[in-house]
Amino acid sequence: QVQLVESGGGLVQAGDSLRLSCTASGVFSIRAVGWFRQAPGKEREFVAAISWNGGKTDYADSVKGRFTISRDNAKKTGNLQMNTLKPEDTAVYYCALRAGEASRITNEYPTWGQGTQVTVSS
Repeated sequence: QVQLVESGGGLVQAGDSLRLSCTASGVFSIRAVGWFRQAPGKEREFVAAISWNGGKTDYADSVKGRFTISRDNAKKTGNLQMNTLKPEDTAVYYCALRAGEASRITNEYPTWGQGTQVTVSS
């Protein structure tokens, strides 16, 4: 059973940066990693995803050019570098793993972390 632990969230001001990390126990290197977020009163939404070898990445339009997803299979870690943060980026951020290709679809990820809060003040 793979477990994921996110870290790196916090309270920042608009324009600041944060780096989220997701560390796995168990199988990691052959899994795609996805990052999702959920703001209060809203559905969980796709943010970014990366294929098992890092060769393919995908971003939601709302974060493209500001966020960068990466992974280190040796350390079993996935990362989300978030730059130029905006108040609308405020949410709980989750990382997730799935076998197969990177996906934007929440239900295709069977393994989830507990989430980390990101709050961006204006």
